[in-house]
Amino acid sequence: MAEGENDPLKLFKNFYSTVFLIFAIASIHGLIFTKQTGLSKDHGPIGAVILLWAAIIWLAMIEGGQASHVGLAPVDKELYRESHPVAYKCAEHCNKGDNLDRYLLGRQFGVIFVVFCINLSGAPIENAELWSMPDWIIQSFFATGFSMILFTCMVGQLNTQVNASTCMLDFVNNYISLFTYWGCIFVEYTG
Repeated sequence: MAEGENDPLKLFKNFYSTVFLIFAIASIHGLIFTKQTGLSKDHGPIGAVILLWAAIIWLAMIEGGQASHVGLAPVDKELYRESHPVAYKCAEHCNKGDNLDRYLLGRQFGVIFVVFCINLSGAPIENAELWSMPDWIIQSFFATGFSMILFTCMVGQLNTQVNASTCMLDFVNNYISLFTYWGCIFVEYTG
């Protein structure tokens, strides 16, 4: 084990963080399947769950792509031309001129769009109730948006940024990442 992994404070922090995440995921899905989110109320729970997970996965690709592209910018792309051909295709365009800045700008608009879709799919409607939870839990987790924040940040953003920053080449060496890169470039190009 790594140093400090048995530290009681760290173990406690990991435990309550995991419990909050499980609660957030379960309660968001509970709200969706009881048709208490905007999208599930109007169009049904299956579409809302599909959009929620598609958006959270795409958000993960956008966030991880940022860490990878920024981290790989100073690295000579010829070093991984053969071993990571898709990452090389991204870097070939990304590292020319101000394309990295263009990508980052388009990426930010992409994040706004994707987070909007996540919120549309999973955020509770007004006066939502779930599983006979006390009012203070509903106010603390649903009315404030805390469950959505935990879910979006922990699943779609933070873990992928950390993983991508340590495994930059592997993270962007796939066609979903290539599509995401070009999508962000397109968004910036359209103004």
